[in-house]
Amino acid sequence: METLFSGFTHAVRLIFSFDRELYSIIFLSLKVSGSALFLATIIGLPIGSLIGLKRFLGRDFIISLLNTFMGLPPVVVGLVFYLILSRSGPLGFMGLLYTPWAMVIVQTALAMPIIAALSHSSIIGVDDIVKKSAITLGATPLQAAIKVIAEARYGIMAAIIAGLGRAIAEVGAILIVGGNIAGYTRVMTTTIALETDKGNFELAIALGVVLIFIALCINVILHWVQKKGIVK
Repeated sequence: METLFSGFTHAVRLIFSFDRELYSIIFLSLKVSGSALFLATIIGLPIGSLIGLKRFLGRDFIISLLNTFMGLPPVVVGLVFYLILSRSGPLGFMGLLYTPWAMVIVQTALAMPIIAALSHSSIIGVDDIVKKSAITLGATPLQAAIKVIAEARYGIMAAIIAGLGRAIAEVGAILIVGGNIAGYTRVMTTTIALETDKGNFELAIALGVVLIFIALCINVILHWVQKKGIVK
């Protein structure tokens, strides 16, 4: 108990001393996860919107696929992309393995199905009368679709925030494709795992506190968005 308290005290001191190593790790984590969230959103949101608004052959299969991918073990995703990005893989010529971009790719792959599936659920939850009323008032099919998506905006925002939570908390996949290289691909989650094994609890706890704070902020925003959606 004393060791835990001492480690936490040193961790807080480390955070407020603006340690260069600590904050470089934090900023890299935010940069990688932010980039992954952007890519996952611009890919996942159109997919979720399409399967939520249209009926077409293979739609049910795509929905089942997205729901399956939501629960994929991260280490499996990391292994697949390692094989793809490795020197002998189909994309090995790009030299992305053990770079921040490799971590962005796997985080995108993990967050995209969540954003697509939850966006789809939000869109199909919109009352049909919204679309019918828009068309009755002279809206084009595209305008009616935009109106439906606008009605589902709180659910879509919640999906994006959930995708961010998935990305920023990831450790297994990015450890495989990123290599946890100091000053280059070392992010908060991989550093916590490494420093705990080394017994350097001060840095591990400091990053843990920051990660928990970020997770808390994400969940507070998610709760506020969901509550606002219900109220509206």
